[in-house]
Amino acid sequence: MNKQTYESKPKVAFVCVHNSCRSQMAEALGKLLASDVFESYSAGTKLKKQINPDAVRLMKQIYGIDMEETQYNKLLSDIPKPDVVITMGCNVTCPCVPGQYTEDWGLEDPTGKGDEEFLKVINSIEEKVRKLKETLRGDASYSCT
Repeated sequence: MNKQTYESKPKVAFVCVHNSCRSQMAEALGKLLASDVFESYSAGTKLKKQINPDAVRLMKQIYGIDMEETQYNKLLSDIPKPDVVITMGCNVTCPCVPGQYTEDWGLEDPTGKGDEEFLKVINSIEEKVRKLKETLRGDASYSCT
């Protein structure tokens, strides 16, 4: 990453089409595992009426996080301008934000599938959030280009 310095913690936006499953789980895990390094937000380009009930159930069961209590569905326009944009792998095109770093995690949507598929995605998100935390921690003046 190229160098760019931030006066406060970088804002990371986890973006998916409906902001109802993968991006919500990533926001929750970002807040749980990396709040000392970056601020976590999730957003979508369209919204569903609620967060995926299977995602809510499994995140509560595994991490004790009640996403229905701590989060809600949001559009990109509802969150602060992000420094880092992580797309979940749903071919989302984010608006151009000068100086932003963008990464696509390429995660398959587990909606409508069994718990085993959800758990694979949750484990992958946890691993990627931890890696992102170390990347951003290791280079306080990281790039967003």
